[in-house]
Amino acid sequence: MIRALCGRSGRGLAAVFTMALAFPALDGAQDLASFEKRITVKTLENGLTLIVCERPVAPVFSFYTHVDVGGAQEVDGITGIAHMFEHMAFKGTDRIGTRDSAAEKAALEKVEEAYRAYDAERRREPAPDPEKVAGAEKAWKEAMAAADTYVVQNEFGEVIDREGGVGMNAFTNWDETGYFYSMPSNRIELWAYLESERFLKPVFREFYKERDVVMEERRLRTESQPVGRLVEQFMSVAFQAHPYHHPVVGWMSDLQAFSATDAKKFYETHYVPANMVVTVVGDVKTPQMIALAEEYFGRLPAAPKPPALRTVEPKQIAEKQVILYDRSQPFYLEGYHKPAALDADNAIYDAISDIMSNGRVSRLYRSLVRDKKIAAVAGGFNGFPGEKYPNLFAFYGVPTPGHTNEEVRDAIRAEIDRLKAEDVSDEELQMVKTRAKADLIRGLGNNNGLAFQLGEYQALYGDWRELFRDVDRITRVTKADVRRAANTAFVDSNRTVAMIVTEEPGSQAETEAE
Repeated sequence: MIRALCGRSGRGLAAVFTMALAFPALDGAQDLASFEKRITVKTLENGLTLIVCERPVAPVFSFYTHVDVGGAQEVDGITGIAHMFEHMAFKGTDRIGTRDSAAEKAALEKVEEAYRAYDAERRREPAPDPEKVAGAEKAWKEAMAAADTYVVQNEFGEVIDREGGVGMNAFTNWDETGYFYSMPSNRIELWAYLESERFLKPVFREFYKERDVVMEERRLRTESQPVGRLVEQFMSVAFQAHPYHHPVVGWMSDLQAFSATDAKKFYETHYVPANMVVTVVGDVKTPQMIALAEEYFGRLPAAPKPPALRTVEPKQIAEKQVILYDRSQPFYLEGYHKPAALDADNAIYDAISDIMSNGRVSRLYRSLVRDKKIAAVAGGFNGFPGEKYPNLFAFYGVPTPGHTNEEVRDAIRAEIDRLKAEDVSDEELQMVKTRAKADLIRGLGNNNGLAFQLGEYQALYGDWRELFRDVDRITRVTKADVRRAANTAFVDSNRTVAMIVTEEPGSQAETEAE
């Protein structure tokens, strides 16, 4: 449930069989060796990393473009701008999506000039003049209307659809922004042109209309959803200093304020080749793919990789709590700070996540859902809201009718205490290791999954091979490791709690509201 707000869904079981046919059974270094024969990594002169995996199962290919920028790179005043540029990347270029590039450029400059004037008037101190604000707003909207006359709606996407592209989409989270779709192999050069062109010459057309779309997304996914509101408050409390406390969609006041000029500055800082990994998987030839990448992606001007984040979340020394009063389904959530994905203990927390909440044999399901019947769903997972920086291990539960958040809390903590006091069984640990291998197969079961996984691990670890070594790390997890990690992280002073509490009719909160 929480993952649905911030994460991605897994692949189907059919992917396991597809992968089994395409590659030998996973067997540690032997399987890695077979992949190494198919995969080439090339760093272009401008710093962009290209990964090519030849997989001639069908005459198609998939790609994944990873940009090492997300909500964590934003600062106060421009939260949501990484997600905003993701929207802009589908608006086209100076050649795609316009009727007259030169005239449109001039018109968009007037839009920005009018917006600056409007923004200055509405923020004038000590108090804005309503008439001047209304006049400036009218001039800004007229400038937008004039610029809109040059727009060819959705041309970028229509070109891809017309040429056989499918699954065109993108996402932004706290750690990254990703772009992907699939095309027939005989359109590989067209893809190289289109994908490089939208980062080489993006045009911020219809920016303020799209900003309104993002504001509606926020209303729909956060402000209209009790769990969405709770998670946002939970993150803002759990992370005191680190930018993981910002919502990826942005605070509403920032969405209402930042400009296309702000987005352009953000793009120029972060959308540099050294900050990008492009993975291509399918019926392609490596020499041709490298040549196309050098010809098209090599046009992106080299620039230094943005500086690393300075802020480190301080050690939490006191339990924190968030209570959201809402006439909706009660909901319980608690999180504990833990190290980032590159830490040696991360595989242990992955194992704990599997033991606690992977399927109907998991501890939380058996205890809270099956046996006690106090929760409709219960789980725990590693790496929330991201993995690049120190993050949270989160537990959650949804009480069934007649039961309370407190009952769910106590049952979850009883299972946590078991982890801390008793060794997990041999059977549980073996199941974790077996499922880790199966999950790897499932994730690599098609071109899309393979492109995504290779790009993610190359960007996070600097080496796609860590995808396989990650499984090896899980297979080396011991019972003592699980107890040690649980006792290290799952302590009261390191905990943040959040819950939705249903208001009863005639409650004090309701009376005050009336």
